Amino acid sequence: MKSIFFSIFTLAATVLPAAAAGGSSDIANLTASAMGIFALVLFVAAYGLVILEEKLHLRKSKPVLVAAGIIWVLVALSYQALGRPDHAHGAIMHNLTEYAELFLFLLAAMTYINALEERDVFSALRSWLVNKGFTLRTVFWMTGLLAFVISPIADNLTTALLMGAVAMAVGGANTKFVVVACINIVVAANAGGAFSPFGDITTLMVWQKGKIQFFEFFAIFIPSVINWIIPAALMSMAVPNEKPESSDVTVSMKLGAKRIMALFLATIVTAVSFHNFLHLPPAVGMMLGLGYLSFFSYWLKKKEHRLLSGDNPLDVTGHNHATFDLFRKIAKAEWDTLLFFYGVILCVGGLGQFGYLAVTSNFMYNGLGHTTANVLVGILSAIIDNIPVMFAVLTMDPQMSHGQWLLVTLTAGVGGSMLSIGSAAGVALMGSARGVYTFGAHLKWTWAIALGYAASIITHLFLNANYFTH
Repeated sequence: MKSIFFSIFTLAATVLPAAAAGGSSDIANLTASAMGIFALVLFVAAYGLVILEEKLHLRKSKPVLVAAGIIWVLVALSYQALGRPDHAHGAIMHNLTEYAELFLFLLAAMTYINALEERDVFSALRSWLVNKGFTLRTVFWMTGLLAFVISPIADNLTTALLMGAVAMAVGGANTKFVVVACINIVVAANAGGAFSPFGDITTLMVWQKGKIQFFEFFAIFIPSVINWIIPAALMSMAVPNEKPESSDVTVSMKLGAKRIMALFLATIVTAVSFHNFLHLPPAVGMMLGLGYLSFFSYWLKKKEHRLLSGDNPLDVTGHNHATFDLFRKIAKAEWDTLLFFYGVILCVGGLGQFGYLAVTSNFMYNGLGHTTANVLVGILSAIIDNIPVMFAVLTMDPQMSHGQWLLVTLTAGVGGSMLSIGSAAGVALMGSARGVYTFGAHLKWTWAIALGYAASIITHLFLNANYFTH
C-alpha cells in the first residue's frame, strides 16, 4: 500500500517536474530537492504506520503528528534558503485556520453523539431491533437502511459501530451472517454519509471550503442509494431467511434523551444557517449549538437531583460519574481522530509547499481529465483513506464544474467501501468484530461493491448532467 502511494507521487515528481508552477505562483518547485524528497518519504512512512494501526496497536495520530512537525521544519528551512523566511509562517497559518474550523465542528458533533450514547439512545434502538424477532435477511436490510439514514446526521463511523453492534447481537455465532451484514453496514454508512456535509469528514471539508452549498449535496442522493442498493441486493442472496434467537433485555432511553436529539437537530440547523445566510463558518454555529447543550445539561443535573450542595458544575474530576456532565462528554471525544486530522492536514499542506500537489494536480486533472481523475480519487481513497486524498484535492483546487465537485465528493465518500481499510467505518468494525469481519472477508465482496461504485458514477453523470455546465 505504501509503495502504491509512493509511486503516484514519484511518477508526478519525476515525469512532470516542470508542471509544478501550475499551482500557486508563490510556491517553489522543490520536488527534486533533498528536503522535498525527504518530506515525501517521511509522510509515506508515517502513513504506512497508520495503515498498520491494527497490527502495531500504535494510535494513528502519533506518526502523523511527528511527521507534520518535521515536514514543516523542512519547509521553513527550504524557504529560508530561498531568501523567503516569512513564507512558511503564512502558509502554516492557513492550514491551522482550516484545521481549527474542522476541529471545533467535530468537537461539538462528537459531544452530542457522546451525550446521546450516555442517554441510552443507541442502546434503546439496538435492543428494539434485537427483540423484534426479525429474520436474518430482514435484519440485514434494516441495519443497512438505518445505517444509510442515520449516517448523514451522526456520521458514518458512529453509525457503523451502532449498526454493527446490532448485527453481532442478532447474528451471534452465525459468523457468515455477521460478515455480510458488517460489509453491508460499511457500504450503507459510507453511501449515506456521501450526500450530507455531516456524514463524512470529506463532505464537511468540501462544504466548509464553499465548493458545494448545503442543499446541492442532495443532488447525489440517488447515486448514493444506487451505490448501496446494488451490492446489498447481491449480498442479501447469501443471507439465510431464518429467525435468530430473540432477547428479553429491553433498554429504555434516559431522561432528556429526546430533548438532546431535538437540540442536536437545532444545532445542525444553526450551523447551516450560519453558513448559508450569515456567511460565517459552520463551526461557529456548531459551537453555539454546544452552548444549547451546556445549558440543558445544567437543567438535567438539577432535574435528576444530582447537583449536590456545594458541587461545582465545572468540576470534571469529581467521583459522581452518574451525573450528566457536559465536560465529561467533551473529554470523551475521539481525541486520537481529532489529532490525526491535525497531522494529516499539516502533512499534506507541507507537501504542497514543496510543489507536490501542483505537480499531481497537473498530472491528474490536466493529463487524465476531470472525470477520470475524480474516479481515480475514489479508488485511491480505498487504498489510502479518503481524508488526505480529499484534502489534497481541495488544496490543489483544480478549476472544475459543480458536477465534477459533486462527483469527487461522491467518489471520495463511497470509494473507501471497496476495501475494509478504506474508510473509518470499515476500520472501526474490524476492531469491534475482530477475527470475524476481516480484510479478506471484505475483499470477497469487493467485486459487488465495485459494481455499485461504477453504477453510482454513471447515475450521477446522467442525472446531474446540468451541473457539469457551470
